[in-house]
Amino acid sequence: YYQPCARAAFSYCCRCPFLRSNMLTFGFFDPAALWSPRHKIPSTKRETTEWEVVVDSHVIVSLQGIIQAYKSGITLQGNTTSLGRWDYSGSFFFSISAITTIGYGNLSPSTAVGRIFCIVFALFGIPLNLVLLNEIGQLMLLGVQHCARRLEEVFHWQNKASFLMKTCALVTGLLLFLLLPPLLFSDKEGWSYEEGFYYSFITLSTIGFGDYVIGMNPDRTYPGWYKNVISLWILFGMAWLALVIKFCIHLLESSSDFCQCNKKSTEMSQWFQHFCMANINKNYINLETH
Repeated sequence: YYQPCARAAFSYCCRCPFLRSNMLTFGFFDPAALWSPRHKIPSTKRETTEWEVVVDSHVIVSLQGIIQAYKSGITLQGNTTSLGRWDYSGSFFFSISAITTIGYGNLSPSTAVGRIFCIVFALFGIPLNLVLLNEIGQLMLLGVQHCARRLEEVFHWQNKASFLMKTCALVTGLLLFLLLPPLLFSDKEGWSYEEGFYYSFITLSTIGFGDYVIGMNPDRTYPGWYKNVISLWILFGMAWLALVIKFCIHLLESSSDFCQCNKKSTEMSQWFQHFCMANINKNYINLETH
């Protein structure tokens, strides 16, 4: 019973330098004495040694408590204990991920009261967030249209101003929400640029796999503004991406309508040609009869 648990506990503790050093200091166990050989199978080429775990039951209980605390969100850094994921910035980031329906899955309420509150919060928060995203998107669209009108008035451009402003808005959004944030993630999280770009798109599209989540590395120190700025980036980025998706849908519908109009005009022209040919043949037959 204790052997699998001890192995899991040992793997958890080995990931945290603070736990490893304190266990050695206070004499919970000695890694050299933790594993003892059960039996040896001699061989002409090599010896195979199977190891078993010899751990006191009190140590198992302590390690189980440490593992449960780690799963509950307690992160040990240095000589201080920090409730890293449930502080104010972490809770604010959790609230944003809940009402935007991203749902990374790395953090969830563990009590009945917390789950009930989360349900009520999501029932009211998700519709209000949709309204907020719609308003942010409309403000962005109005800003683009206002700039396009000013360009038309100043430079007397007709169609070029609108196309230029849409292109500028698209490029600016790509820079602010998809291309530049991976540089910040590379600096704060230690991710590669490709991983940061992947996280940006998965987050803003509300897919939220949860394989990459910010602020979860216990070996790194994050500034207080980090999660709050990322939360605002998520709100504005989702509004921008929604506008881009809406624009793409509009292009697809326009092309579909154009194809349907061409098809209808082709059918009308063919029908008209058949009608004209039928009338010509009818008149020719009547002339021959007379």
